[in-house]
Amino acid sequence: MILVEIVTVLALLQYLTFAALVGRARVKYGVKAPATSGHEVFERFYRVQMNTLELLVAFLPAMWLAARYWSPTLVSGIGAIYLVGRFVYFRAYTRQPSSRSLGFNLSLGPTILMLLVALVGAVLSGLK
Repeated sequence: MILVEIVTVLALLQYLTFAALVGRARVKYGVKAPATSGHEVFERFYRVQMNTLELLVAFLPAMWLAARYWSPTLVSGIGAIYLVGRFVYFRAYTRQPSSRSLGFNLSLGPTILMLLVALVGAVLSGLK
């Protein structure tokens, strides 16, 4: 389970990094709190952070539940794809938002897969 723990910490650190980048963009583009709009590039950074938060709520429990029923090594590998996907999403969205779909799919796909794996594991465990 150590690998699942590592991916969890990395996902949380990635989110906090995105939050810090939003703060930096807020200063750079003159968007004073509590505003969440005002400069297009700032809004891109903000949307990356918010989208990551929205997906993180599903990703973390999905990974832990999947690791309960299946190989934690395999599950953490799937979780690593999520991390790469979030980075690809960040790079694409902050540069050209219309190119974000690959990163989004590399994040959402592993999350859905782990939810399904967790569901199958729970059902099979319940049938024993």
